[in-house]
Amino acid sequence: MTLYYTGNHRDPGQLEEMHRLERSGICLFCPDNLANEPEQRLLHRTSWWSVTPNRYPYAGTQNHLLLVPTIHVADLLDLPTEARNDFWTALSWVRDTFELEFYGLGARCGPCEYTGGTIEHVHVHVIVGAVTDPEHQPVRFKLSSRPGR
Repeated sequence: MTLYYTGNHRDPGQLEEMHRLERSGICLFCPDNLANEPEQRLLHRTSWWSVTPNRYPYAGTQNHLLLVPTIHVADLLDLPTEARNDFWTALSWVRDTFELEFYGLGARCGPCEYTGGTIEHVHVHVIVGAVTDPEHQPVRFKLSSRPGR
């Protein structure tokens, strides 16, 4: 099984790190590895989730955190009920600790080559846009109707 999908890397340093981890057979997001990786800071841990900054944040973000479950699955719905329930405890900690008035959530479930992900250990992105940046452009979604609807 391939842990990392290098086709979706966003940064040369990230690509190099993905190759290093893959060669070593290390899933960065499994609990022991996440806790022992010197470049990865653990901000908080609940019974089922770890909160850590994204080392390779998306462009245009002022804060980009990851909520990582303590068990290795590729889909959020494959987590035990207790872990799914505890997600809300971890997210509440993030919102309250960082005093977030707004944020976005994102998760990619399934094979990375189809979802845009880079690691086959599901995690949830908590993203705060850099709205104080003079170059910031709000995200706009255009809804279009599909033929026949």
